[in-house]
Amino acid sequence: MSEKFKTYDKEKAYFVTFTIVNWLEILRDDTYKMILVDAINYYKSNRGLLVYAYCIMHNHVHLIIQSNGSEMVSEVLRDLKKQTSKQITKKIIDENDAEKLKILEVFRKEGLRLKRIKFYKVWKDGNKPLMIMNSSMLWRIIHYIHNNPVERSLTEKPEDYLFCSARNYAELNSLIEIEYVTRELITH
Repeated sequence: MSEKFKTYDKEKAYFVTFTIVNWLEILRDDTYKMILVDAINYYKSNRGLLVYAYCIMHNHVHLIIQSNGSEMVSEVLRDLKKQTSKQITKKIIDENDAEKLKILEVFRKEGLRLKRIKFYKVWKDGNKPLMIMNSSMLWRIIHYIHNNPVERSLTEKPEDYLFCSARNYAELNSLIEIEYVTRELITH
């Protein structure tokens, strides 16, 4: 893992973004978004991932996350991306849909360019971790994350987008249970 993408403080929350290679919109299909939902929920339950905000778009994912202290956020994200990469490619192969197989071919070509990749490269390198420094920054980023679907004309209101924590903050049913922002998150 590149040093520039590592997170160093287990006690801090980070804003991270990870993107499908070539900005391909494989996540336009909600069943592919559910791969991310299931993985995030798994890592919450089994690896101590704390999620404060999220939005799964057609070709990228935004999260405000923290570790429970046992691992670095970057280590958990590395494994989450690896797991979801395998599941996404397997699903494409199993579906055998001509349009999605074209995307799989791009993943294969991207993987061939790197010695560390055996088969397919689904995610761009890195997570662009940005440590949350204060409450003003935190709420600005949450607003940005929640408005992503509105800015992309996917919904009129953030809470209408199923794959976003705006639903949690609006007290609606959601796919991922979050940790609501508290004063302690900022002051650690």
